[in-house]
Amino acid sequence: MNHVRRTLVAALSLTPLALASRGVLAQASGAFTELKPALPVESDGKIEVLEFFWYGCIHCYNLEPRLDTWLKTLPKDVEFRRVPTVLSERWAHDAAVFYAFDAMGMLDKLHRPFFEAIHVNRLRSDNVQALNAWLEKQGVDPKKFAETARSFGVQSKVKRAIRLTSDYRIEGTPAMAVHGRYTIPSSEAMLDTVNQLIAAVRKNKQ
Repeated sequence: MNHVRRTLVAALSLTPLALASRGVLAQASGAFTELKPALPVESDGKIEVLEFFWYGCIHCYNLEPRLDTWLKTLPKDVEFRRVPTVLSERWAHDAAVFYAFDAMGMLDKLHRPFFEAIHVNRLRSDNVQALNAWLEKQGVDPKKFAETARSFGVQSKVKRAIRLTSDYRIEGTPAMAVHGRYTIPSSEAMLDTVNQLIAAVRKNKQ
């Protein structure tokens, strides 16, 4: 993913000191970090919840069953969106895989199986031959997939993911964010904390 290297390097060069000088990080606790000023959201009036993940993260993979159960209980005034975290070129490659699945209308079908292929069957997502063989088994044309992953639309979303990773000061996965105001690091109580912060945002909006 050499064509996103410049954006990636610029984003990763933002040190904690630089972020603090921009006023991004205002308050931290063991359960969550409050961002001041709050970051913009794209949820069209709903409470936005983001999950920052990486396909190569075993903790993200282990979170998936709990996350699926939690999503079934999500209130109607909450909008959930996954964001592939980008902390290196390898992570940018996997972000492009995620957005290519989405662009091809196959994200719901392939998201969990791709996680399983990596963590159960030891697929190396950056091994082109291995990835293509896996795609063919899923009924996906590797050539069409590669063209989609390189497309302007997908690469624009990867760059957006790089910016979000930087703006939310994500340093590890999984992590979550609530309505541009709070980030929540990985823990056993992460989803409970998200629920509490959703309630707090809802109360402040009323």
